[in-house]
Amino acid sequence: MNELNIDKTLWKKYRFDEVCRQVNEATKDPAAEGLDHVIGLEHIEPNNLHITHWDTLDKETTFTRKFKKGQVLFGRRRAYQRKVAYAEFDGICSGDILVFEAIEKVMLPELLPFLIQSEGFFQKALATSAGSLSPRTKFKELADYEFLLPPKAEQKRLAELLWAADEVVEKEKREMEILQNQIQIYTNENSNIKEQPKIPFSDLVEVNPTTKITDKEASLITMPDVSEEGEILHQEKVNVSDYKGKGLTPFQENDILFAKITPCMENGKGAIARGLFNGIGLGSTEFHVLRPKAATDLYFCYYLTMSKRFRKLAEKQMTGSAGQKRVQIEFFDFYKLQAPTKEQRQVTGEKLFEIDCNISALKQQISLSQQIKQELINKIF
Repeated sequence: MNELNIDKTLWKKYRFDEVCRQVNEATKDPAAEGLDHVIGLEHIEPNNLHITHWDTLDKETTFTRKFKKGQVLFGRRRAYQRKVAYAEFDGICSGDILVFEAIEKVMLPELLPFLIQSEGFFQKALATSAGSLSPRTKFKELADYEFLLPPKAEQKRLAELLWAADEVVEKEKREMEILQNQIQIYTNENSNIKEQPKIPFSDLVEVNPTTKITDKEASLITMPDVSEEGEILHQEKVNVSDYKGKGLTPFQENDILFAKITPCMENGKGAIARGLFNGIGLGSTEFHVLRPKAATDLYFCYYLTMSKRFRKLAEKQMTGSAGQKRVQIEFFDFYKLQAPTKEQRQVTGEKLFEIDCNISALKQQISLSQQIKQELINKIF
Protein backbone atom coordinates (compact mmCIF):
# COMPACT_ATOMS: atom_id res chain seq x y z
CA MET A 1 0.00 0.00 0.00
CA ASN A 2 3.04 2.28 0.04
CA GLU A 3 2.37 3.27 -3.58
CA LEU A 4 -1.05 4.70 -2.60
CA ASN A 5 -0.44 8.41 -2.03
CA ILE A 6 -3.07 10.03 0.16
CA ASP A 7 -2.74 13.72 0.87
CA LYS A 8 -4.47 14.34 4.21
CA THR A 9 -3.67 18.05 4.55
CA LEU A 10 -7.32 19.01 3.93
CA TRP A 11 -8.75 16.24 6.05
CA LYS A 12 -10.54 17.14 9.29
CA LYS A 13 -10.64 15.37 12.61
CA TYR A 14 -14.05 14.06 13.71
CA ARG A 15 -15.48 12.11 16.58
CA PHE A 16 -17.40 8.97 15.70
CA ASP A 17 -20.68 10.45 16.96
CA GLU A 18 -20.18 13.43 14.60
CA VAL A 19 -20.31 11.22 11.50
CA CYS A 20 -22.57 8.40 12.71
CA ARG A 21 -25.68 7.92 14.82
CA GLN A 22 -26.95 4.81 16.53
CA VAL A 23 -30.36 3.68 15.27
CA ASN A 24 -32.34 2.05 18.05
CA GLU A 25 -35.76 1.42 16.55
CA ALA A 26 -37.91 -1.54 17.53
CA THR A 27 -40.90 -3.25 15.99
CA LYS A 28 -43.72 -5.14 17.67
CA ASP A 29 -44.94 -6.74 14.45
CA PRO A 30 -42.11 -7.32 11.93
CA ALA A 31 -44.39 -9.34 9.64
CA ALA A 32 -46.79 -6.39 9.27
CA GLU A 33 -43.83 -4.20 8.31
CA GLY A 34 -42.57 -6.74 5.79
CA LEU A 35 -39.39 -7.48 7.75
CA ASP A 36 -38.69 -11.14 7.08
CA HIS A 37 -34.88 -11.17 7.41
CA VAL A 38 -33.78 -12.09 10.94
CA ILE A 39 -30.08 -11.56 11.69
CA GLY A 40 -28.22 -12.94 14.70
CA LEU A 41 -24.52 -12.61 15.44
CA GLU A 42 -24.01 -16.08 13.97
CA HIS A 43 -25.12 -14.77 10.57
CA ILE A 44 -22.37 -12.13 10.38
CA GLU A 45 -19.02 -13.53 9.30
CA PRO A 46 -15.79 -12.00 10.63
CA ASN A 47 -14.20 -9.56 8.16
CA ASN A 48 -17.07 -9.95 5.68
CA LEU A 49 -19.39 -7.03 4.97
CA HIS A 50 -21.91 -9.22 3.16
CA ILE A 51 -24.68 -11.15 4.93
CA THR A 52 -25.16 -14.44 3.10
CA HIS A 53 -27.25 -16.33 5.69
CA TRP A 54 -30.23 -15.39 7.80
CA ASP A 55 -33.33 -16.77 9.48
CA THR A 56 -36.89 -15.86 8.56
CA LEU A 57 -39.98 -15.23 10.69
CA ASP A 58 -40.91 -18.87 10.18
CA LYS A 59 -38.39 -19.50 12.94
CA GLU A 60 -39.52 -18.14 16.29
CA THR A 61 -37.49 -15.13 17.45
CA THR A 62 -37.43 -12.59 20.26
CA PHE A 63 -35.51 -10.00 18.21
CA THR A 64 -37.21 -6.61 17.79
CA ARG A 65 -34.42 -4.24 16.72
CA LYS A 66 -34.99 -2.91 13.19
CA PHE A 67 -32.42 -2.11 10.53
CA LYS A 68 -32.71 -0.74 7.00
CA LYS A 69 -30.85 -1.19 3.77
CA GLY A 70 -27.70 0.94 3.73
CA GLN A 71 -27.17 0.86 7.50
CA VAL A 72 -24.25 -0.88 9.19
CA LEU A 73 -24.57 -3.76 11.65
CA PHE A 74 -21.83 -4.07 14.27
CA GLY A 75 -21.44 -7.02 16.63
CA ARG A 76 -20.96 -5.36 20.01
CA ARG A 77 -20.47 -8.64 21.87
CA ARG A 78 -16.95 -10.08 21.62
CA ALA A 79 -15.80 -7.31 19.31
CA TYR A 80 -12.54 -9.18 18.71
CA GLN A 81 -14.51 -11.36 16.29
CA ARG A 82 -14.66 -8.33 13.95
CA LYS A 83 -18.25 -8.78 12.87
CA VAL A 84 -19.40 -5.86 10.69
CA ALA A 85 -21.99 -6.03 7.92
CA TYR A 86 -23.44 -3.60 5.39
CA ALA A 87 -27.19 -4.17 5.22
CA GLU A 88 -28.38 -4.90 1.68
CA PHE A 89 -31.99 -5.40 2.81
CA ASP A 90 -34.32 -4.42 5.67
CA GLY A 91 -34.82 -6.68 8.67
CA ILE A 92 -34.61 -7.21 12.42
CA CYS A 93 -31.56 -8.19 14.41
CA SER A 94 -30.21 -9.29 17.78
CA GLY A 95 -29.80 -6.83 20.63
CA ASP A 96 -26.10 -7.74 20.56
CA ILE A 97 -25.89 -5.95 17.20
CA LEU A 98 -25.60 -2.16 17.12
CA VAL A 99 -27.21 -0.46 14.11
CA PHE A 100 -25.25 2.51 12.76
CA GLU A 101 -26.29 5.12 10.20
CA ALA A 102 -24.04 7.74 8.61
CA ILE A 103 -24.79 11.42 9.12
CA GLU A 104 -24.82 12.14 5.39
CA LYS A 105 -23.99 15.84 5.53
CA VAL A 106 -20.60 14.79 6.94
CA MET A 107 -19.96 11.24 5.73
CA LEU A 108 -20.97 9.11 2.77
CA PRO A 109 -22.93 6.03 3.92
CA GLU A 110 -20.85 3.87 1.55
CA LEU A 111 -17.68 4.74 3.47
CA LEU A 112 -18.98 4.07 6.99
CA PRO A 113 -18.61 0.25 7.00
CA PHE A 114 -14.90 0.56 6.17
CA LEU A 115 -14.31 3.02 9.00
CA ILE A 116 -15.84 0.46 11.34
CA GLN A 117 -13.63 -2.26 9.85
CA SER A 118 -10.49 -0.22 10.52
CA GLU A 119 -7.96 -1.45 13.06
CA GLY A 120 -8.21 1.74 15.09
CA PHE A 121 -11.97 1.40 15.52
CA PHE A 122 -11.69 -2.24 16.58
CA GLN A 123 -9.03 -1.37 19.14
CA LYS A 124 -11.40 1.26 20.54
CA ALA A 125 -14.23 -1.29 20.70
CA LEU A 126 -12.02 -3.80 22.49
CA ALA A 127 -10.73 -1.21 24.95
CA THR A 128 -14.29 -0.16 25.86
CA SER A 129 -15.80 -3.64 26.14
CA ALA A 130 -16.93 -4.69 29.59
CA GLY A 131 -17.75 -8.13 30.96
CA SER A 132 -15.75 -11.31 31.53
CA LEU A 133 -17.42 -14.11 29.57
CA SER A 134 -19.15 -12.02 26.89
CA PRO A 135 -17.60 -8.54 26.85
CA ARG A 136 -19.78 -5.91 25.18
CA THR A 137 -19.22 -2.33 24.08
CA LYS A 138 -21.75 0.50 23.80
CA PHE A 139 -22.25 3.34 21.35
CA LYS A 140 -21.60 5.95 24.04
CA GLU A 141 -18.20 4.33 24.67
CA LEU A 142 -17.35 4.49 20.96
CA ALA A 143 -18.66 8.03 20.48
CA ASP A 144 -15.39 9.83 21.25
CA TYR A 145 -13.27 7.75 18.86
CA GLU A 146 -11.40 10.27 16.69
CA PHE A 147 -10.13 9.94 13.13
CA LEU A 148 -9.40 12.04 10.05
CA LEU A 149 -12.00 12.30 7.29
CA PRO A 150 -11.56 13.83 3.81
CA PRO A 151 -14.00 16.17 2.01
CA LYS A 152 -17.05 14.54 0.42
CA ALA A 153 -15.57 14.41 -3.09
CA GLU A 154 -12.53 12.55 -1.81
CA GLN A 155 -14.76 10.26 0.27
CA LYS A 156 -16.54 9.19 -2.91
CA ARG A 157 -13.26 8.27 -4.61
CA LEU A 158 -12.04 6.32 -1.60
CA ALA A 159 -15.37 4.54 -1.14
CA GLU A 160 -15.27 3.40 -4.77
CA LEU A 161 -11.71 2.18 -4.27
CA LEU A 162 -12.59 0.22 -1.14
CA TRP A 163 -15.72 -1.35 -2.61
CA ALA A 164 -13.65 -2.37 -5.66
CA ALA A 165 -11.17 -4.09 -3.32
CA ASP A 166 -14.07 -5.76 -1.55
CA GLU A 167 -15.48 -6.99 -4.88
CA VAL A 168 -12.14 -8.63 -5.71
CA VAL A 169 -12.43 -10.69 -2.51
CA GLU A 170 -16.09 -11.55 -3.18
CA LYS A 171 -15.34 -12.59 -6.77
CA GLU A 172 -12.61 -14.94 -5.58
CA LYS A 173 -14.96 -16.38 -2.95
CA ARG A 174 -17.58 -17.06 -5.62
CA GLU A 175 -14.94 -18.83 -7.72
CA MET A 176 -13.96 -20.96 -4.72
CA GLU A 177 -17.59 -21.87 -4.04
CA ILE A 178 -17.95 -23.03 -7.64
CA LEU A 179 -14.90 -25.28 -7.24
CA GLN A 180 -16.17 -26.65 -3.93
CA ASN A 181 -19.50 -27.49 -5.56
CA GLN A 182 -17.61 -29.17 -8.40
CA ILE A 183 -15.99 -31.53 -5.91
CA GLN A 184 -19.39 -32.51 -4.49
CA ILE A 185 -20.97 -32.97 -7.92
CA TYR A 186 -18.00 -34.83 -9.41
CA THR A 187 -17.78 -37.13 -6.37
CA ASN A 188 -21.48 -37.99 -6.50
CA GLU A 189 -21.48 -38.53 -10.26
CA ASN A 190 -18.47 -40.86 -10.14
CA SER A 191 -19.22 -42.90 -7.04
CA ASN A 192 -22.44 -44.48 -8.27
CA ILE A 193 -22.03 -46.01 -11.72
CA LYS A 194 -25.27 -47.75 -12.66
CA GLU A 195 -23.47 -50.45 -14.64
CA GLN A 196 -21.53 -51.56 -11.55
CA PRO A 197 -22.83 -53.82 -8.75
CA LYS A 198 -23.18 -52.30 -5.30
CA ILE A 199 -20.35 -52.99 -2.86
CA PRO A 200 -19.79 -51.90 0.74
CA PHE A 201 -17.27 -49.11 1.21
CA SER A 202 -15.28 -51.48 3.43
CA ASP A 203 -14.39 -53.43 0.26
CA LEU A 204 -12.17 -50.47 -0.69
CA VAL A 205 -10.66 -49.64 2.70
CA GLU A 206 -9.41 -51.31 5.85
CA VAL A 207 -11.12 -49.75 8.84
CA ASN A 208 -8.90 -49.12 11.88
CA PRO A 209 -6.14 -51.45 10.63
CA THR A 210 -3.24 -52.57 12.79
CA THR A 211 -0.22 -50.31 12.51
CA LYS A 212 3.15 -51.48 13.80
CA ILE A 213 5.27 -48.85 15.53
CA THR A 214 8.98 -49.59 15.32
CA ASP A 215 10.40 -46.08 15.75
CA LYS A 216 10.85 -44.06 18.91
CA GLU A 217 9.27 -40.88 17.50
CA ALA A 218 5.99 -40.21 15.73
CA SER A 219 3.47 -37.43 15.01
CA LEU A 220 0.73 -36.66 17.51
CA ILE A 221 -2.44 -35.42 15.79
CA THR A 222 -5.51 -34.57 17.87
CA MET A 223 -8.99 -33.57 16.74
CA PRO A 224 -8.30 -29.79 17.01
CA ASP A 225 -5.30 -30.30 14.71
CA VAL A 226 -7.60 -31.28 11.81
CA SER A 227 -9.70 -28.69 9.98
CA GLU A 228 -13.13 -29.01 8.39
CA GLU A 229 -11.49 -28.34 5.02
CA GLY A 230 -9.30 -31.44 5.06
CA GLU A 231 -6.11 -29.87 6.40
CA ILE A 232 -3.81 -31.00 9.19
CA LEU A 233 -3.14 -27.69 10.87
CA HIS A 234 -0.56 -28.94 13.35
CA GLN A 235 1.28 -32.09 14.32
CA GLU A 236 3.60 -32.52 17.27
CA LYS A 237 6.72 -34.65 17.26
CA VAL A 238 6.53 -36.91 20.32
CA ASN A 239 8.32 -39.86 21.90
CA VAL A 240 6.19 -42.94 21.39
CA SER A 241 7.14 -44.32 24.83
CA ASP A 242 5.53 -41.30 26.51
CA TYR A 243 2.14 -42.17 24.99
CA LYS A 244 2.00 -45.92 25.47
CA GLY A 245 -1.13 -47.02 27.28
CA LYS A 246 -2.91 -43.72 26.69
CA GLY A 247 -5.46 -45.16 24.27
CA LEU A 248 -4.23 -43.42 21.14
CA THR A 249 -4.88 -44.80 17.66
CA PRO A 250 -1.77 -45.43 15.54
CA PHE A 251 -1.82 -44.79 11.80
CA GLN A 252 0.62 -44.40 8.95
CA GLU A 253 1.38 -42.11 6.03
CA ASN A 254 -1.53 -41.76 3.56
CA ASP A 255 -4.12 -43.17 5.92
CA ILE A 256 -7.43 -41.29 5.98
CA LEU A 257 -8.48 -39.78 9.31
CA PHE A 258 -12.27 -39.66 9.58
CA ALA A 259 -13.82 -37.84 12.56
CA LYS A 260 -16.40 -40.17 14.09
CA ILE A 261 -17.79 -37.98 16.91
CA THR A 262 -20.45 -35.29 16.90
CA PRO A 263 -20.25 -32.45 15.88
CA CYS A 264 -16.85 -32.92 14.21
CA MET A 265 -18.15 -35.61 11.86
CA GLU A 266 -21.14 -33.55 10.70
CA ASN A 267 -18.93 -30.48 10.24
CA GLY A 268 -16.67 -32.37 7.84
CA LYS A 269 -13.47 -32.96 9.81
CA GLY A 270 -11.11 -35.36 8.09
CA ALA A 271 -7.73 -35.45 6.37
CA ILE A 272 -5.11 -37.53 4.65
CA ALA A 273 -2.23 -38.17 7.07
CA ARG A 274 0.82 -36.67 5.45
CA GLY A 275 4.28 -35.51 6.50
CA LEU A 276 4.32 -37.77 9.57
CA PHE A 277 7.54 -38.19 11.55
CA ASN A 278 8.96 -41.57 10.54
CA GLY A 279 5.73 -42.10 8.58
CA ILE A 280 3.81 -42.91 11.78
CA GLY A 281 1.12 -41.00 13.66
CA LEU A 282 -0.71 -41.26 16.95
CA GLY A 283 -4.23 -39.93 16.97
CA SER A 284 -7.28 -39.54 19.12
CA THR A 285 -9.64 -42.50 19.30
CA GLU A 286 -12.23 -40.00 18.06
CA PHE A 287 -10.91 -40.77 14.56
CA HIS A 288 -11.65 -43.80 12.44
CA VAL A 289 -8.55 -44.70 10.44
CA LEU A 290 -9.29 -45.74 6.86
CA ARG A 291 -6.53 -47.33 4.78
CA PRO A 292 -7.27 -47.84 1.07
CA LYS A 293 -6.60 -51.42 0.04
CA ALA A 294 -5.20 -50.12 -3.26
CA ALA A 295 -2.86 -47.10 -3.12
CA THR A 296 -4.46 -45.74 -6.30
CA ASP A 297 -7.80 -45.48 -4.47
CA LEU A 298 -6.52 -42.93 -1.93
CA TYR A 299 -8.02 -39.77 -3.41
CA PHE A 300 -11.24 -41.44 -4.53
CA CYS A 301 -11.88 -42.82 -1.04
CA TYR A 302 -10.84 -39.64 0.73
CA TYR A 303 -13.08 -37.30 -1.27
CA LEU A 304 -15.96 -39.74 -0.97
CA THR A 305 -15.67 -39.65 2.84
CA MET A 306 -15.55 -35.85 2.73
CA SER A 307 -18.67 -35.55 0.56
CA LYS A 308 -21.88 -34.15 2.04
CA ARG A 309 -23.85 -37.23 0.99
CA PHE A 310 -21.46 -39.59 2.78
CA ARG A 311 -21.50 -37.44 5.94
CA LYS A 312 -25.29 -37.14 5.98
CA LEU A 313 -25.73 -40.90 5.74
CA ALA A 314 -23.11 -41.35 8.46
CA GLU A 315 -24.99 -38.87 10.64
CA LYS A 316 -28.18 -40.92 10.35
CA GLN A 317 -26.32 -44.01 11.53
CA MET A 318 -24.66 -42.39 14.55
CA THR A 319 -25.44 -43.91 17.94
CA GLY A 320 -25.17 -42.65 21.50
CA SER A 321 -26.66 -39.85 23.56
CA ALA A 322 -26.83 -36.22 22.47
CA GLY A 323 -23.37 -34.70 22.38
CA GLN A 324 -21.75 -38.14 22.57
CA LYS A 325 -22.86 -39.64 19.27
CA ARG A 326 -20.40 -41.66 17.22
CA VAL A 327 -20.16 -43.33 13.83
CA GLN A 328 -19.69 -47.03 14.54
CA ILE A 329 -17.34 -49.21 12.53
CA GLU A 330 -20.32 -51.06 11.04
CA PHE A 331 -21.25 -47.98 9.02
CA PHE A 332 -18.48 -48.67 6.50
CA ASP A 333 -20.12 -52.02 5.77
CA PHE A 334 -23.56 -50.40 5.66
CA TYR A 335 -22.54 -47.69 3.17
CA LYS A 336 -22.78 -49.18 -0.31
CA LEU A 337 -21.83 -47.67 -3.64
CA GLN A 338 -21.71 -48.65 -7.28
CA ALA A 339 -17.99 -48.09 -7.51
CA PRO A 340 -16.34 -47.43 -10.87
CA THR A 341 -13.48 -49.64 -12.03
CA LYS A 342 -10.08 -49.36 -10.39
CA GLU A 343 -8.75 -47.33 -13.32
CA GLN A 344 -11.77 -45.03 -13.25
CA ARG A 345 -11.40 -44.54 -9.49
CA GLN A 346 -7.82 -43.46 -9.98
CA VAL A 347 -8.76 -40.97 -12.71
CA THR A 348 -11.64 -39.62 -10.63
CA GLY A 349 -9.45 -39.28 -7.56
CA GLU A 350 -6.74 -37.44 -9.45
CA LYS A 351 -9.29 -35.04 -10.94
CA LEU A 352 -10.72 -34.33 -7.48
CA PHE A 353 -7.22 -33.74 -6.12
CA GLU A 354 -6.56 -31.29 -8.95
CA ILE A 355 -9.72 -29.34 -8.12
CA ASP A 356 -8.78 -29.36 -4.43
CA CYS A 357 -5.32 -27.96 -5.23
CA ASN A 358 -6.99 -25.14 -7.16
CA ILE A 359 -9.18 -24.45 -4.11
CA SER A 360 -6.10 -24.29 -1.87
CA ALA A 361 -4.41 -21.85 -4.23
CA LEU A 362 -7.55 -19.72 -4.36
CA LYS A 363 -7.76 -19.68 -0.55
CA GLN A 364 -4.26 -18.24 -0.43
CA GLN A 365 -5.23 -15.63 -3.01
CA ILE A 366 -8.35 -14.69 -1.02
CA SER A 367 -6.25 -14.31 2.11
CA LEU A 368 -3.85 -12.02 0.22
CA SER A 369 -6.70 -9.96 -1.25
CA GLN A 370 -8.26 -9.58 2.20
CA GLN A 371 -4.93 -8.46 3.59
CA ILE A 372 -4.53 -5.86 0.83
CA LYS A 373 -8.05 -4.58 1.47
CA GLN A 374 -7.42 -4.30 5.21
CA GLU A 375 -4.12 -2.50 4.66
CA LEU A 376 -5.94 -0.07 2.39
CA ILE A 377 -8.61 0.57 5.05
CA ASN A 378 -5.99 1.15 7.74
CA LYS A 379 -4.00 3.50 5.50
CA ILE A 380 -7.09 5.63 4.88
CA PHE A 381 -8.31 5.64 8.48
